[in-house]
Amino acid sequence: MEELLPKISVLLLILVRISSFFMIVPFYSYRTIPAKVKIAIALVLSCMMYYTMDIKPFEINGDYVLLILKEAVVGLSIGLIAYIIMTAIQIVGGFIDFQMGFAIANVIDPQTGAQTPLMGQFFNTLSLLVLIGTNGHHLILDGIYYSYQYIPMDSVWPDFGGNNTPVFIMKTFASAFGIAFQMSIPIVATLFLVDIALGITARTVPQLNIFVVGFPVKIGVSFIVLIVTMSVMVMVMQRLFNMMLIAMREFMALLGGG
Repeated sequence: MEELLPKISVLLLILVRISSFFMIVPFYSYRTIPAKVKIAIALVLSCMMYYTMDIKPFEINGDYVLLILKEAVVGLSIGLIAYIIMTAIQIVGGFIDFQMGFAIANVIDPQTGAQTPLMGQFFNTLSLLVLIGTNGHHLILDGIYYSYQYIPMDSVWPDFGGNNTPVFIMKTFASAFGIAFQMSIPIVATLFLVDIALGITARTVPQLNIFVVGFPVKIGVSFIVLIVTMSVMVMVMQRLFNMMLIAMREFMALLGGG
């Protein structure tokens, strides 16, 4: 038992970082994945990573408790950056739904448990398929594995980059918002022109009930533009995934004081 205790101390720290990372990172944190499966994956990955690292055992004392808290904060922080970028998909759905008139019909997302717009749910499902198709879920695991190069396990507390970390988070969110605007602008701009055309029609033909006619017209035009621009949407999603991986690496460098 005394020989196993030092090994368990290292394995527990690895497990804490990975499990806290899985609590918030996209794809692995979704409710559709059972909690037992998440725990099993985290435990298997922890065991695999343990045998690939040459780390001295830790003594279980007060400093060890701080190391556990540090590993939890690091895992949650890295996962939060990835989650912030992936929220761009929901922002796209919000922009489009507001113009289409679907904003009053939000649904419960079974993956996150939160209310999401209808088109946001569609884009979220599509992004998951693109993520799996491009092996993005493997690259996410690769990122948490190489996080130990930036943030060593034996460091008492991460540097958090000082004043650079808040600036980096704001720039990351602004970039994600910009990508969301680029994805939604074809449909939003088209619907803006449709609104102008409906307004002119309402002025020239007062007998026409424009509210009854305009709603199905805007929905039909939106789906037509969506079908035409679908390939571009998928390309922008791939760019978003690349941005997510780069942001995770840069944020890990900031946490490590690099």
